[in-house]
Amino acid sequence: MAREKFQTLTEQMFYILLCLRNECCGMDIMASVGKMTDDRVTIGPGTLYNLLEQFSEAGMIRETKVEGRKRSYILTENGKEVLAAEYRRICRQAEDYRQAFKEVRGDEEWKV
Repeated sequence: MAREKFQTLTEQMFYILLCLRNECCGMDIMASVGKMTDDRVTIGPGTLYNLLEQFSEAGMIRETKVEGRKRSYILTENGKEVLAAEYRRICRQAEDYRQAFKEVRGDEEWKV
């Protein structure tokens, strides 16, 4: 059974959408992701513009303005829902991890 597109997001997808909670252009997105993740996650221009096109086609973002070659985007309601669903999925994974490593020492939980 094929997985539905955008059912789960890569880190790059997640952070691009997270940046687009506010209107911004591609260069702003690349800079914001680096700053937000302490350069742990990087997005090259090829990946970024390919994903922006896919997100736009899927109705997750919309173009807000064009100034020469510079294009700005923002999340749509659909994009906000996809981002929120991914956040909930990640939180469930983190909770599963905590439960799997829970140690019985009073009420203390195993911590990373």
